[in-house]
Amino acid sequence: MYRSGCPLASALDVVGDKWSLIIIRDMFIESSTFKEFLAGPEGIASNILSQRLKWLREHDIIDFAYKKGNQKVKHYYLTDKGIDLYPSMYEIMVWSQKNIDKELDPLTIEWNEKNKHKSDKVKIREMIANYREHKINLLSAV
Repeated sequence: MYRSGCPLASALDVVGDKWSLIIIRDMFIESSTFKEFLAGPEGIASNILSQRLKWLREHDIIDFAYKKGNQKVKHYYLTDKGIDLYPSMYEIMVWSQKNIDKELDPLTIEWNEKNKHKSDKVKIREMIANYREHKINLLSAV
């Protein structure tokens, strides 16, 4: 399964495809259902989404629960292992904004403006804390 003993290569073997970090990003901004992931601006195909959700679950990055009384809709959430990816994802996003000449989407512009006076450590800590609170609320509703 892993190409080598290199930690970077091993991490990329798990989440280095085109979609995994996008799905995880969407969970941090409170998407939790298959339908919500499909609605993302990147336009993931349903078969690819199914495969990636299964892969991430097999690697204990995400899990799911059914809504009470409705066994049809799965609500996906990040495990602690998945939440631990956020600091690295944040640094990749900062690098991208600094080094890739691409117009930012409105959500990113809004988030940057709202958080511009905070340190990177505070931004990361708050995002993780907000997600943990969201996860508690999600799991109490399902």
